[in-house]
Amino acid sequence: MSIAVLGAGAFGTALAITIARGGTPVTLWARDAKHAAQMQATRENARRLAGVSLPQNVTVTAEIASIEAGIALLAVPMQQIAAFLAEHGARLAGKPIVACCKGVDLQSGFGPTATIAAACPTATPAVLTGPSFAIDIARGLPTALTLACGNEAEAQRLQAALSTDTLRLYRTTDTTGAELGGALKNVIAIACGVTIGAGLGESARAAVMTRGFAEMQRLSQQLGARPETLAGLSGFGDLALTCTSEKSRNFSFGLALGRGESFDAGKTVEGAATARAVARLAREAGAEMPITSVVAAVLEQKLTIREAVDALLSRPLKEE
Repeated sequence: MSIAVLGAGAFGTALAITIARGGTPVTLWARDAKHAAQMQATRENARRLAGVSLPQNVTVTAEIASIEAGIALLAVPMQQIAAFLAEHGARLAGKPIVACCKGVDLQSGFGPTATIAAACPTATPAVLTGPSFAIDIARGLPTALTLACGNEAEAQRLQAALSTDTLRLYRTTDTTGAELGGALKNVIAIACGVTIGAGLGESARAAVMTRGFAEMQRLSQQLGARPETLAGLSGFGDLALTCTSEKSRNFSFGLALGRGESFDAGKTVEGAATARAVARLAREAGAEMPITSVVAAVLEQKLTIREAVDALLSRPLKEE
């Protein structure tokens, strides 16, 4: 079965590379025609994954109308999914569409699968998420991810089609838990970056990670997620990776905030929009999420870093 990867950023390109290495034909769609032509000619995504070659069974194109595939991997940023599907969703009718992004839509409050379902009612929505860096996947380093799809039979089919020798997929039907784990950990990663950037120390980062995980569990379970999903790859696993490595854009973004430095505006930081969307969700659900709330307030310039730290440290003492 052929596979289309829609989005030629680092993660989309890495997925195309690893799946193609197993012998499956892959079409990689890039929005920019010049970029697509360059990748097709040079067999490399020099902008995002320099030094990693595209297998010969990866075809790069900017012509989405020419793409025919049994499975579509949607590798565009969360905040762009709705607009992308409004423009191209009709071409994906009836297909499984696997979102390869993490976040909550700022306008609708939907996660990836609900956004897909609203735009493409006949499609089968799924999400691929978990602890991973694109460069590791592209280089063939061992990586395990969560594949979430509400249809168990389709989840099994997608798991078999997308797993490779180095990319191991674990399936679940809990799309809510998988999506919220991936989205919320980005917000906590920003907070951890701020903690280290502001010089508060490793012990403080451990506290933020731990209390952040409690927030993730609190809201997710209130919205119907299963506890074991948050304890798995798409929750705790992704949190551990993203909060401890400067390869993480969300952590690096927080690091720059904490240091008072600028950050590359060309890099997508999913957690920035997600923090604002989740803070609103938490208020509506009546869920207590102090770390998420102060991250959102800092991003909206309602609090300084110092005021955010003071707000968290002055909270009432309580049982864990």
